[in-house]
Amino acid sequence: MSVTEEFLTPEEEKEIVEAIVLAEKNTSGEIRVHIENHSEKPPLERAQEVFYQLGMEATAARNGVLFYVGVSDHTFAIIGDEGIDKVVEDDFWNSTKDLVISNFKEKRYKDGLVKGILKAGERLKSYFPYADDDENELSNEISKS
Repeated sequence: MSVTEEFLTPEEEKEIVEAIVLAEKNTSGEIRVHIENHSEKPPLERAQEVFYQLGMEATAARNGVLFYVGVSDHTFAIIGDEGIDKVVEDDFWNSTKDLVISNFKEKRYKDGLVKGILKAGERLKSYFPYADDDENELSNEISKS
């Protein structure tokens, strides 16, 4: 079993996907989680690379959000697409990032991701509210590499 497969149990992964579905009921923003073992690149740089590999820039409002986790590297990053960056304050992601990291430090990985995802959905609501005709533009499943 790989490090990324041991990071979360299948049940924990299911709870994270459920959190994504719930968060996306608040916002038209699209949230994804990517988990990988290791990267030579800094976490923000790697998260941006993964963001494009997953096609997250393809949302109509450019409002995709990626939670990136480097398991062996003990790294985490959260990034939003340009549609988000154009309308939110510079430190918009800091409180969400801090919430996730504080849980990670206590080895509560699932809790950190779930709480962060729900907070992101709540915070995005005022900028990108959910509309009845919203489509789920990106997969809610956790990606791994």
